[in-house]
Amino acid sequence: MLDRLVTLFGGGGFLGRYVAQDLLKAGARIRIAERNPGDAFFLKPLGGLGQTQFIAADITKPERLPRALEGADIAINFVGVLDGDFQRVHVEGAENAAKAAAEAGVRDFIQISAIGAAKNALSRYAQTKALGEAAVRAAMPDAIVFRPSIIFGPEDGFINRFATMARMIPAAMPVMRPEAKFQPAYVADVAEAVARAAMDPGPYRGETFELGGPQVLSMMDINRFVIEAIGKGGKQLLPVPDAVGSAMARFGWLPGAPISWDQWQSLQTDNVMNEGAKGFDAFAIEPRPLAAVADQWLVQYRDHGRFAGKATRAA
Repeated sequence: MLDRLVTLFGGGGFLGRYVAQDLLKAGARIRIAERNPGDAFFLKPLGGLGQTQFIAADITKPERLPRALEGADIAINFVGVLDGDFQRVHVEGAENAAKAAAEAGVRDFIQISAIGAAKNALSRYAQTKALGEAAVRAAMPDAIVFRPSIIFGPEDGFINRFATMARMIPAAMPVMRPEAKFQPAYVADVAEAVARAAMDPGPYRGETFELGGPQVLSMMDINRFVIEAIGKGGKQLLPVPDAVGSAMARFGWLPGAPISWDQWQSLQTDNVMNEGAKGFDAFAIEPRPLAAVADQWLVQYRDHGRFAGKATRAA
């Protein structure tokens, strides 16, 4: 449906910017709702005249939300944190956004959650993601929920972090929870699924979709891929014993700590799709594996950039 007005809470973030681009290409009008709208101004040239609006809004402050939702056909909540006040952002913020949308007469709502969201999860991140889903559905019963696995792409904070570490650490590279499993999904594929639901929500109302990529990879697999992709294939990967990793995570509140306690708790459960869950196939999307696209941006971490080749794996 063309000329839809879509409000994107957190639309200038990692996933939000890709969804915004897909919506603009599809002919929708978008309203980027951010605490600091200027951070998303880079999106403006991607649409036509008047196609993109910006507004200051914070989902933790309900009084600021009605203006962001005025006249919207659908709202998407991308807002999330990896550390900090999970309850305030993931639960209360999501509830605020959904309630405001219902009160404003917005027909549809999309909540971006995460694979592993469960009220009985070990991590507060996953617990509050599940509670946020429930709060959204209480306000908007036929809301659409997306649960992506780890999302990778040029601006991610996952693959890029490992690449930075591999380039900077001269000796063996430590790997925490090397056996932990992930099903990484490419950001452009996730965005395409979300944008399709936003443009034609009818078939997807009330559904939950788990978006995992075509491969299940361990933490060790991912780190090995990264060091080879940036020409550091000869670097040794050193599994960190759980006792050591747990002790390091206990001090995750310190500046420069490699991992927080909640992130450590998240690593105790595999980040993969549940059996029988609806995924990319519901949108006729064939997700791309990490190796198919990573060279587009990992090349920047090679010693000689595009003029350097990949290192072969050490025997």
